[in-house]
Amino acid sequence: MTQNPFTAIFDAQRTAIEQSQRMTHDALEAQQTSLGAFADAVETSGAMVESNAELTKGAIHAYFDAVEASMPEGSAEFDELRELVDEGFDSATEAQSQSLEAVLEAVEESEVAYEEFARSYADVIDTSFDAYLDAHEQVEQNVTAVAENVEEAAEDLDVSA
Repeated sequence: MTQNPFTAIFDAQRTAIEQSQRMTHDALEAQQTSLGAFADAVETSGAMVESNAELTKGAIHAYFDAVEASMPEGSAEFDELRELVDEGFDSATEAQSQSLEAVLEAVEESEVAYEEFARSYADVIDTSFDAYLDAHEQVEQNVTAVAENVEEAAEDLDVSA
């Protein structure tokens, strides 16, 4: 293609359009990655809930052991309290685990739906950008042709006469 004063402008515009297209794809990928990271965080928090419950139960049992050891033998029985603590923590942990599983399932479903959306959206974006770049190229060709015609007409003019 012939160089004219507009060539640099069209090159800059084409570069900006192509960068916008890449940034759109990058944004879609970043959003998809963040959904995956959120799902991982939910899974990790489930393990932390269970670990925290076990740690807390152990601390309470240790407290009961210490209190029981400080009392005269046979004067107090803490087995029922231990069972009550265990049941309470087990119930709470189960409820939290079920809630986290429901959240994780919803996030995973959202992740699958987003993947489908992102694919479709990327196809539409690519088609739109390709059509725009084709039109841009056509405009550039037309401008180049006009510039060449003007240049030829200027050369044909005899300024010395």
